[in-house]
Amino acid sequence: MKNFITIKENIIHETIINKSRFITHLYKVDSEEEAKDKIAEIKALHKDATHNCSAYTIGDSHQIQKANDDGEPSGTAGVPMLESLKKNEIHNAVAIVTRYYGGIKLGSGGLIRAYQGGVSDAIQETGKVIYKNGLIIKATLPYENTGKFEHSLDEKFVIMDKTYTDKVTYDIQLVVQDKESFIDYVTELTQGNPEVEIADELMLPFDI
Repeated sequence: MKNFITIKENIIHETIINKSRFITHLYKVDSEEEAKDKIAEIKALHKDATHNCSAYTIGDSHQIQKANDDGEPSGTAGVPMLESLKKNEIHNAVAIVTRYYGGIKLGSGGLIRAYQGGVSDAIQETGKVIYKNGLIIKATLPYENTGKFEHSLDEKFVIMDKTYTDKVTYDIQLVVQDKESFIDYVTELTQGNPEVEIADELMLPFDI
C-alpha cells in the first residue's frame, strides 16, 4: 500500500446546535464491511435518534467512498461528512453523526455546517497519524554490544521486544526506507558480523 493518513484514535464528539444534539462517532476501519458494521452498531445504539447519517472512505486513494443522509434533505449530511474526511486527508475511517432533533430547523446551510463541522471537530480533537510501509527486523547481538546499541540507537528505530539467550535478540520497528541504514549501523557495531533478519512486513503508524 501507499502511505496514508487516518485518525489517531477512535473518538466520540458531541455538540448542541439550536437545541439539536449532534453526536459524531469516528472510527478507524480496514474494510467496507467493518464500516457497515460500525454504522449498524451506532444505529442500534441510537435507534431513538432522529437521524444517524454516515460516511466512509476506504483505501489509500479513497477507492471506496459512501455517504448516507438517513432522512435528512439530500446532500446536507452524508456528502458534507465525506468531504470533511477527504478534505482532512483521512483514509480508512467511518463517521456516523447521530442527531436528536431539538425543534428548531437549521435549513440546508445550517445542516451542512453542522454535519461537516462535527466530523472536522472530531478529527481535530483526536489528531492524525500517517501509516507507512514498515518492517519488524530481528537483530541478534552479543551482550558486549548491547549497551552501545541501545544507547546510540537512532530514535527512528524502535525497540519492540528483547529475547535473552546466549545473546540478545531485539525486535526493531522501522520504515522500509530506513532498512539499509539500520543494517549498516548493526554491521559497523558488530564489526562486520550482523545477525539480522526481516521478521514481518506491516503498515506502521507515526504521529503527524
